[in-house]
Amino acid sequence: MLLNEPTKFKPITQKNFREDPKIIAHLNCDEQFAVDVVSHVFPFRTNNYVVDELIEWENYQNDPIYALTFPSAAMLMPQDFKEMTNAVLSEDKNRIAQTANAIRYKLNPHPAGQMTHNVPIHNGELMHGMQHKYRETVLFFPTEGQTCHAYCTYCFRWAQFIGDKELKFASRKEDLLAEYIHSQPQVTDILFTGGDPLIMRANSLAKYVNVLLDIPHLRNIRFGTKTLSYWPHRFLTDPDAKDLVNLLRTIIKAGKHISIMAHFTHPNELKTQAVADAVQLLRDIGANVRTQSPVMAHINDDADAWATMWRRQVHMGMIPYYMFIARDTGAQQLFGVPLVKAFNIFRSAYKQVSGLARTVRGPSMSCIVGKVRVNGISHIKGEKAFALDFLQGRDPNWIGRPFFAKYDENATWIDDLKPAYGEKNFFYEDEVAEISAAELEQTHLQQPELVGSV
Repeated sequence: MLLNEPTKFKPITQKNFREDPKIIAHLNCDEQFAVDVVSHVFPFRTNNYVVDELIEWENYQNDPIYALTFPSAAMLMPQDFKEMTNAVLSEDKNRIAQTANAIRYKLNPHPAGQMTHNVPIHNGELMHGMQHKYRETVLFFPTEGQTCHAYCTYCFRWAQFIGDKELKFASRKEDLLAEYIHSQPQVTDILFTGGDPLIMRANSLAKYVNVLLDIPHLRNIRFGTKTLSYWPHRFLTDPDAKDLVNLLRTIIKAGKHISIMAHFTHPNELKTQAVADAVQLLRDIGANVRTQSPVMAHINDDADAWATMWRRQVHMGMIPYYMFIARDTGAQQLFGVPLVKAFNIFRSAYKQVSGLARTVRGPSMSCIVGKVRVNGISHIKGEKAFALDFLQGRDPNWIGRPFFAKYDENATWIDDLKPAYGEKNFFYEDEVAEISAAELEQTHLQQPELVGSV
């Protein structure tokens, strides 16, 4: 039985969080002030569904969904928190903005070269708001979808949501999108991403989707979304929920496969009737739901939590897809998990589940060269090393090719790793340097201000 009672979406932000009685009843003055200070740097947005149904307020300081959605002082380095605190206390708007921006630009706001790499050119025009990193798949960032029902505190796309046009990566050009994909017969998949494209009104989303439905080589339409976790009522009782579901039906009738790339970070996000009903509805119309998340300290760095989450997802009819490594951006010093620990969490969780949940891949780093998986820890000739491979690569010939990095128990990202067993470089480095140089030159010719900001 699907939920029929409409539930009104109520955003909770820096401006109004003190108006929520449940929040104020629990957060002390220091915690409230920390939310205020940190949300000048990182975007803060949650909603009534998350606050009322997902967070266990009696134990909120240890609650994973609270850590997932509410900013804390530890998200900033101590000196940065002090400087931001002083700026906020000064009540000088210019000082607050300047201090926040100075901190942001130290936090790698666009990891993996999002602004300058993988951005295609079509008919002499740089396709800002689009990425074509892998041969078969195009990513598109619709302008209207560059926000979310709630923001994850660790989000690697946090820079999209802070109102800085220089850090915005999005497009309104649906016709140019269709032209580009028409011109690329190798492209079988498009991933609408953000932000969250499913926060868009159905008629706005339709204008981007409908222009693609007659492209024969485009077979799969994906939506990267946190909606099932943060606002499942989007599919059930929102004013245009039926229009959204009908749009998805139209895509399927046109012969395209729909994959909802659902972002679930913790099993507690799966506990409500609303999410169960929304997943069932999507399955009933023929959509496929795949699940993914990074492994994050203070939120889900626990093998039992992952095993529980994968088992529940399979039981609900979803397909576990990826465990990611936290990208090198934002508050990585708080949320990042060393590669050794991430691998051990993955392996321990993987051992606990049946084959139906072993569709999941990871732990994987989505970096400038591709998706690099930590596949194990090897011992060869007395030397300990990470065994790595590519799940996706800038060059398809890299995929599945094993390579090794020196063991480093503190490494949290591929940039921390060095080649093992006497190799001077990783096998792909010369080629990726050539690719990157060509992309930077291309971007410079089209939009020199972007290269200057890298």
